[in-house]
Amino acid sequence: MTRERKYDHWIKEISGNIPLVIAGPCSAETEEQVLKTAIGVKKARGNVLRAGIWKPRTRPGNFEGVGAIGLEWLKNAGKETGLLTATEVANPTHVELALQHDIDILWIGARTTVNPFAVQEIADALQGVDTIVLVKNPVNPDLALWIGALERIEKAGIQKLGAIHRGFSSYKKMKYRNEPLWQIPIDLKTKYPSLPIINDPSHISGKNEMVFDIAQTAIQLKFDGLMIETHINPPKAWSDARQQVTPEQLDEIITRLEIPKDRAFDPALLKSLKLLRDEIDELDRDLIEILAQREAKTKEIAALKFLENISIYQKERWLDILNKTQNFAQEKQIDKNFINQIYRLLHQESLKIQHQVFKEKEQE
Repeated sequence: MTRERKYDHWIKEISGNIPLVIAGPCSAETEEQVLKTAIGVKKARGNVLRAGIWKPRTRPGNFEGVGAIGLEWLKNAGKETGLLTATEVANPTHVELALQHDIDILWIGARTTVNPFAVQEIADALQGVDTIVLVKNPVNPDLALWIGALERIEKAGIQKLGAIHRGFSSYKKMKYRNEPLWQIPIDLKTKYPSLPIINDPSHISGKNEMVFDIAQTAIQLKFDGLMIETHINPPKAWSDARQQVTPEQLDEIITRLEIPKDRAFDPALLKSLKLLRDEIDELDRDLIEILAQREAKTKEIAALKFLENISIYQKERWLDILNKTQNFAQEKQIDKNFINQIYRLLHQESLKIQHQVFKEKEQE
């Protein structure tokens, strides 16, 4: 994508200098439900009404959306409240129908983003169209795949482009429905500073009581907006009931959000921040030095293993490392999952280094 292009002007046109709020039901269910939700979103100071018309479900037999009739409900609710409208599209037919019903914002879902063929078909259907298109991250943590989908839409001539961070699937049990992996959207923002990124705390959390905390984190990280699933009666929702909030809860979330300053201006605070950052820089240098020493020891171990024809991977040693580091983390009151991730990366690197040593020894 072109770094210099300014993508964020459309957000300012809609919401001014505050974060954009896109809200509405996971699925359009009835005309009354869509309109009542729209009225609640408007009252809560939302900017855009969202609703799923076609619902890609993990397994067949679940509710998969009302289809094109829901576009008429969405369009009418937008006119009634003055809200812009948004829906997900997964193929060229969806694009054509949404545009025919004057839907203002189209988004490409995570299951579609993962498939370049499907994204290209949507991009072809968008050629010559002046609309806003948002691209959700793929279900797997692959920044290149996310960027590739955005590039395909940009090459179709879409000027009003944005991304949605909805978290990433994981086989592990965790407190989130989808792991946030905040560094990935931050890397996207670093690479394309003017590209708006909207956070979807509903799909990250999977639980409505966690939506505020995730939304606040996103705002602290300077995301440009939020997409929050909102339903007039979440327990009765036909899809994703657990993660939707009521319009009243949406209003509370928006009211409680604290918008951070761009930077500190107080001289004393700036001085304190600099001192602390200098200390962190020194600790980072120490960490790199320790890692270099660790790598050197790993190479020595690999050389001994080669001489004795011992396998590189030692299950008992690896389990012992995991156990010890988890205990150390608990003693120091550091998140054990965080330490676990670090040591899995270190182990992966250790195996790679040892394999390289074996190859070098074989060639001697």
